[in-house]
This record gives sequence, C-alpha cells and structure tokens, in this order.
Amino acid sequence: MIMAPLGDLLMKVLSMKPSQFGSAVSGYAFSAGIAGLLTAGFADRFDRKKLLLFFYIGFIAGTILCALANSYHTLLAARIITGLFGGVIGSISLAIVADLFEIHQRGRVMGFVQMGFGASQVLGIPIGLYLANNLGWRAPFWLVVSMGTLIAIMIIAKLKPVTAHLAAQRNSSPLRHLLTTVSKRNYRIGFLATAFLSIGGFMMMPFSSAFAVNNLGVTHQQLPLLFMVSGCSSLLIMPVIGRIADRIDKFTLYAIASAWMIVVVVVYTNMSVTPLWIVMVVNVLMMMGILSRMVPAVALTTAIPDLADRGAFMSINSSLQQIAGGVAAAAAGMIVQQKTEFSPLEHYDTVGYVMVCISIISVILLYRVSLMVKKKLGEKKV
Repeated sequence: MIMAPLGDLLMKVLSMKPSQFGSAVSGYAFSAGIAGLLTAGFADRFDRKKLLLFFYIGFIAGTILCALANSYHTLLAARIITGLFGGVIGSISLAIVADLFEIHQRGRVMGFVQMGFGASQVLGIPIGLYLANNLGWRAPFWLVVSMGTLIAIMIIAKLKPVTAHLAAQRNSSPLRHLLTTVSKRNYRIGFLATAFLSIGGFMMMPFSSAFAVNNLGVTHQQLPLLFMVSGCSSLLIMPVIGRIADRIDKFTLYAIASAWMIVVVVVYTNMSVTPLWIVMVVNVLMMMGILSRMVPAVALTTAIPDLADRGAFMSINSSLQQIAGGVAAAAAGMIVQQKTEFSPLEHYDTVGYVMVCISIISVILLYRVSLMVKKKLGEKKV
C-alpha cells in the first residue's frame, strides 16, 4: 500500500525502470515467502501474541531502512529485510482470528479485517501521497514507522496471550511439523487456491499509480483523492460483504465477485485519458470485486487446517501468498513497458487479460476448497 501509490514518483526520483520497480515490490514478497516457510515449523509452538510482537518489531526496523535508502539497490535490500519480518504478520493474525472465532462468525470478522485495506487507502495512502509530494518520498515510510511503534505498544498492553493451540501440539520437531503439514493433500489444495488468488490480486497493483498518471491523465495532486474515494467505498462495502458471507454460500459469493472483477478489470486496463470522476467510479467498482473475493476466500481457507496445524498452515499459506504476489509483480514488470519516464505505460491491458485467466483458475480451485470444508464440517452451507 506504500509502494503502489508511490510507484510513479519512485521510478522518477530513483531512475528506476518498470522492471526494477517490479523487483523492488516483489523483493518484499519473495523474502516474506521465505520467512513464512522458515517460520511454519515452529509457528504452533509459541504464544501467538509473542510471535506476532517479535515479527512486528522486525517489520518496523525494516521500514526504517526503507526510509533511509538512497538508491534502487539499497531500497531493494531494505524491502527484502522488511519482508522477512512483515510477511509473517498476516499469517499470525489470521491464525489468531481462526483460533478465536468459529467458521460461521469468520465472514463478518474477515469483513472487518479486510476493512484495514480500505482504512489504509482512506488514511494511509492519501496522507502518504501528500507527505511524499510535499516532504519527499521518504516521509510515508517514517509515517509507517511512527504508526507501527504505537501499534506495537498496543499489542503489548492490550492483546491477551493466545495459547489454546499449545495443548493440541504433538511432540515432533519443527521440520517434521512443517513436512507433515505440507504432505496433507487437502492443505495443498488450499495453498494452491491462495497462490492463484494472490497472483490475480497483485498483478495490477504495482503499476496502479503509474497507469493512472501516465495513461488516464490523473495528476499527482489528484492521486490522493482517487485512492481516498476507493478506500472510503471499501470501508462501507466490506462489513456488508462480511455479513453476506455468513448468510449465503461463501463460494457462491466468491464466484459472483470474481465475475464482477473480471469485467471491470478488462474495462479499466483498456482505458485511456479519462475524466477523473469516471476513473473514480471504475476504481470503486474494481475495488468492490477484488475485496469481495477476499472475505469468502479467507474465511474458507482458515477452515481447512486442524487446530494443531493452524499456525503452520497459515505460515505456509502466507508464504505462498507473498511469493505469488512477488511473481505477479515481477511478471507485470516484465510485461509493462514505458519508453520514457513520462510516456504512457504499454501492455497494461495484457496484464489485465492474464489476470482474468488466473482468476478463472482460482474460482475452480476455491470450489474444491469449498467442497472440502463442507465435507469436514458436514454442512450444506459454509
């Protein structure tokens, strides 16, 4: 959420090519994926609060290094370090949610969790862009450091220990626990579904601001407003989607949201210079589709693992999610071309078509996940 809106500015200031910027984005994702795999073996052996706090503090330290970077290579190195810690935070958080809430409550809970993405747009992205435009591109990273420090203090003071999973642990080594988790067929289907969901969701994101500026005619001063409108819409949409996900079949909701997203993505990636209000409307419609897929998908995926494997499953799942996101960003960087710093992006529509194909595959995979969860819970609707 920091790198995507700063994409055009960073490429100009640090003289980065689209492929290099794609690497800077994917560097975080790949290192986060590696960290998730390394963490999976012992993710279920500690109080989840302590594990979350350890990685969160590391994430803050990595973000400080990003703010101090002065070239493409130092920024890439800082992003990799940040990813080693930040990539595990999401999996631990989802494991905590799955520990505390039953499957019939998770749609609503995940709706509020996904609101975080909307809040980051409503507050983080416009403020970050404003700071970048007025104080330089480093300022948003310092903002993240400041907010992260406050949140770390809140975790220490307010979050209670999460230890129920410890009683279900088997006496096995971290490596054996990792291999046992990976060896389960149902888990592997869940991993694959998450990977394709992530690839489809991340392909357009790295170049969203560059496309808006260079192709759609949006100015740097208008970018904060564009992201804020999209974010506000998600704040309103996500709680509603969460409640719907607990009342109807989650796969049905996912399929409808995917079809919606596919149509809007094809329209958006083929647009040229367009009035700002139309760009805002299309962005809101696209955000509805993308985020509406996340709620039922995450709710279904968290129902796959048993309690004893949940931390390991979430770590591996998060790892694959990050790696898939890195693959998506790197692939988009190879597809997208730009003749000069101020030329329109070329082949962004190809990114959209690739995203459509991957999204169709993800629908098929999540259907299999839905069947597994229904069989496990012995219910008609989940």
